Amino acid sequence: MPKDYYQILGVSRNASQEDIEKAFDKLAHKHHPDKGGDEKKFKEINEAYQVLSNKEKREQYDKFGQTFEGAQAGGPGGFGFNWSWGGSNETPREEDFGFNFENFGDLGDMLEEIFNFGGGAPRRRKETKKGRDIEISLELSLEDTLSGQEREIPLAKVIICPRCHGSGAEPGTKMKTCPTCGGSGQVQQVRRTILGSFASTMTCPQCQGEGKMPEESCHVCRGEGRVKSEERVKVFIPAGINTDQVIKAEGKGEAGKKGGRAGDLYIRVLVKPHPVFERKRDDLYTSAQISFSQAALGDEIEIQTLEGTKILLKVPSGTESGKILRISGKGIPHFSGYGRGNLFVELIVKTPKKLTKKQKELLEKLKEEGI
Repeated sequence: MPKDYYQILGVSRNASQEDIEKAFDKLAHKHHPDKGGDEKKFKEINEAYQVLSNKEKREQYDKFGQTFEGAQAGGPGGFGFNWSWGGSNETPREEDFGFNFENFGDLGDMLEEIFNFGGGAPRRRKETKKGRDIEISLELSLEDTLSGQEREIPLAKVIICPRCHGSGAEPGTKMKTCPTCGGSGQVQQVRRTILGSFASTMTCPQCQGEGKMPEESCHVCRGEGRVKSEERVKVFIPAGINTDQVIKAEGKGEAGKKGGRAGDLYIRVLVKPHPVFERKRDDLYTSAQISFSQAALGDEIEIQTLEGTKILLKVPSGTESGKILRISGKGIPHFSGYGRGNLFVELIVKTPKKLTKKQKELLEKLKEEGI
């Protein structure tokens, strides 16, 4: 049975993109192998997210399911086709169907091969050699966002076979012409449909369209050219990055097939909450307590910055509790690389709960003075 991607992510079929992203972030964080999670479950979650986060893939999945099991349901007219074209002796054209078959991926390839749209020889089925993209989550502390840094991330993924370097052949052996397709990379296939039997061209299943194959397959990858392994990938995390921002590392995904381009690595950043500072955009917010006398007379107090250094903040006389003061340039660096946000400090006037005899006497005198 095809997988239910909505069930895997735990969302309804009418979930918004925001709901899907939140569900993925939560599950990916829980099941990530680097955090002791189940690698198989993590891959399943990632697979579901790759489909449901892509508008076109999601629409296709909603219509046909993962394996396009609904594609042939209902027989003629199941897609809303107009099965009457021109005359009985005319060849159907793509425009007679009212849409472009390229939008249907492998299903479109099959239909184009069957009906041979455009005349000439049936076109060869596309074989995707590009490696799979990978998306992971990376946790950072608020302090980590103050400067750009390089991180080394362990990834369990498919890499190029170190023995055959991706060729699939045992070192020292030669490549030979595929006996099934004779080197063309294609074979003829007869398909029986509701309109009769049609001959179509498909990718050779023995050589996967290469037209050649090794005399002896690599002992490590068994001719695949790729193996599962763990690789430590170095990525640069720029200063000022925030939660839910995604970094793309080109070519750091899974290895391509038989010389194909490697996939990309997408790193979704999660910045952990800080016990002292709250981040809003590139500004930081904190609070500081002052005494009644400091609020009334004014003073200078020490404020700790996110870097861990201390700076003096001038409290003006007559300050009321809740007043917010700004310290320029002590927030988070702007993602553009130019300048920084500000640090805002809320002053809280502390009312003493226990007073000495002398303090009470002084306050009584101030009370008499109307203060």
